Amino acid sequence: MKNIRLIFLLMGAFMLFLAGCGNTQESGEAASGAEGSWQPEKPIEVVAPAGPGGGWDTTARAIAKLLESENIIDQRMAVVNKPGGGGAVGWAYVNGKAGDNHTMFIASPPLHFVPLNGQSDLDYQDFTPLSAVIADYAAFIVKADSPYNSMTDLVEALKKDPQAVSVVGDSAPGSMDHMQFVKAVKAGGVDVKNLKYVSAQDGGGMSMLLGGKVDVYSTGLAEATEQARAGKVKVLAITAPERLEGETISEFPTLKEQGIDDEFVVWRGFFGPKDMDPAAVKYYEDAFKQMMETEQWKEVRDNFGWTDNYMNSEEFAVFLEEEHKEIEALMEEVGLKQ
Repeated sequence: MKNIRLIFLLMGAFMLFLAGCGNTQESGEAASGAEGSWQPEKPIEVVAPAGPGGGWDTTARAIAKLLESENIIDQRMAVVNKPGGGGAVGWAYVNGKAGDNHTMFIASPPLHFVPLNGQSDLDYQDFTPLSAVIADYAAFIVKADSPYNSMTDLVEALKKDPQAVSVVGDSAPGSMDHMQFVKAVKAGGVDVKNLKYVSAQDGGGMSMLLGGKVDVYSTGLAEATEQARAGKVKVLAITAPERLEGETISEFPTLKEQGIDDEFVVWRGFFGPKDMDPAAVKYYEDAFKQMMETEQWKEVRDNFGWTDNYMNSEEFAVFLEEEHKEIEALMEEVGLKQ
């Protein structure tokens, strides 16, 4: 009798032990799932904080289409335009979606410039960096019959008289077109406090240059390439670290090869609202990386003249912090930081 009772006690203890192991295993699996896995459960809203056809819109639509067509993300990627304020309207919209794992937006250096010149209360620190994707570069161009044949010629003229040359850009003073030029000529030794910058915010910078109303146009590589192919402009310099490959663009000299130790990357990347689930951040950064390894992406990238510039969330955050400090110091120097 005692032996039978002992057997039942031992069996009961063994069953409790097995139950405990099962509970521990189930808890472990649940924790692992909570920490490491996330999948979108509904369509993802991709905000382009500008009108259709611009750089943000074009990049967002090209990438969203590839993420869908390559079945990397199995939910609809719906691109929505939120123009206004140099990006500020779109940023305010996303800022109101804190913790939303199904919203993101595309951005570039104006996410630094616009807040620093007082046009927005929001900057990169108010959002969750997901991934940097591409690099583009600035270009400084003059008319084909301009007396300036190199960036060195232009810098020397500006050293003698900072008001001798008028520069136009398609953004406001203190924004990217302006500051990319300021950064370049400052590296060449020019006193940048009194430069003559003209804002053509209606997108008429190229027309003003070709019409002889200004001397230099500070713009993007794509805009410069089209007119250079037509023989209407000379590209004095681009802000890439080295010469680029490709028809026409391989002819454009860099600042560095002309003795000006400067470069400027017009990066484009994606951000989410603040307080995103870390597992969602990991999902998106992996999705962008996978997309950039496809042959279809390489065709799209080369068609637009983009350069791969992948950074995951953590790398992107470090890059943004360092760049912000540099831009802030430059804008303080020229008296444009608000």
